[in-house]
Amino acid sequence: MSTPRPLPDRNNGRAGFGLTVLIATLSMFGPFTIDTVFPAFEQMGRQFGVSPVAMQQVTSVYLLSFAVMSLLHGPISDAVGRKPVIIVGTLAYAAASVGCALSMNLPMLLVFRVLQGMSAGSGQIISRAVIRDMFDGPAAQRLMAQVMMIFSVAPALAPIIGGWMLGFGSWPIIFWFLAAYGVLMCVVTVVALPETHPVEARTSLRLRPLVGGLVEVARHGAFVRLALASSLGFAGQFLYIVAAPIFVVHLLGKGEQDFWIFFVPMIGGMLIGSFTNSRMAGRVDGRTMATVGFTLAVAAGGLNVVVSALPGAPHLPFAVLAPALVALGIALAFPTLQISMLDLFPTRRGSAASMQSFTQLVLNAVLAGLVVPLVSDSVLHLAVTGLSFSILGWLLWTWHRRSLLRHAG
Repeated sequence: MSTPRPLPDRNNGRAGFGLTVLIATLSMFGPFTIDTVFPAFEQMGRQFGVSPVAMQQVTSVYLLSFAVMSLLHGPISDAVGRKPVIIVGTLAYAAASVGCALSMNLPMLLVFRVLQGMSAGSGQIISRAVIRDMFDGPAAQRLMAQVMMIFSVAPALAPIIGGWMLGFGSWPIIFWFLAAYGVLMCVVTVVALPETHPVEARTSLRLRPLVGGLVEVARHGAFVRLALASSLGFAGQFLYIVAAPIFVVHLLGKGEQDFWIFFVPMIGGMLIGSFTNSRMAGRVDGRTMATVGFTLAVAAGGLNVVVSALPGAPHLPFAVLAPALVALGIALAFPTLQISMLDLFPTRRGSAASMQSFTQLVLNAVLAGLVVPLVSDSVLHLAVTGLSFSILGWLLWTWHRRSLLRHAG
């Protein structure tokens, strides 16, 4: 396997369209695995004889296993290279998806969802390190934003695809689709993805250095602030994504084919935010862009609370437009935070990507398994909870910016 030569200009270079799409599709394992299954929750619950709250564990156990394994994907890729980890991970993901399709009851399905979570991060997490391996500065921010633009389509497409496939068969057909996706991404990785982490830059594949790298990242004050700001800010948006089966079907009173009513506006917000970030890279300071994004997310969250408190709520389209504005704000901020975290550890980008993903995924799993069942009884409770997360993310980002200013002074 050949090692690509360094790019002649890492600050001003641009990734080709094919590479951008490849990295984005590797990032889509998470939303496809979570959102494609949502339209089938009602059908699966009836077959397994379990409640909608119990079905939330299908998402929760996936996210928890993803989070735990995410601690290893990045450090291992720092030691052996990015490409081998992605190849093994995508094949394991395909096998786990076949197991899900063949599951006869909820406990059996949960076991294979755990295996899906353990393998899905190989593409989603390591693709972030690939971006930073190849580019610096505004070029890295631009590519991260472009990848997020393409990636943001996945949560909108996934439930639509899932609902469409249910018209041709029962719920296992969705997992057969995910298995095919894993095989396809393995083949494309083998053929088209260059190895971006050269041998001379790799770390030792021993337990102590791997753990030591993670501990070094986790103890870094600036990284902790950025990781929590990113995760809590995103939680204000992700709360609605993970609650979609309840929000769309039970609170909005729609059916299995109607998830687009929620996801299309939200993904539209993500696309606009990511496009704006990409266009402004190199023109507007990334920290300023992140501040604007967090401020917009908090303002939109406040608007969502007001709309949700109106008599007779929920009211369409207002019930879905305010969460879409939250998504727009987070998309403005997210690329800057991602690049900032990776830049703190030039020799351990995989470890930094893993630790950031672990932080976000643990919070996402808590949202799916504990928070959503508690607050999804009304649109107002969802809105207040989402605003609380957005405010916490904004406060941590403000703390981080002031800390940087103090050190600069």
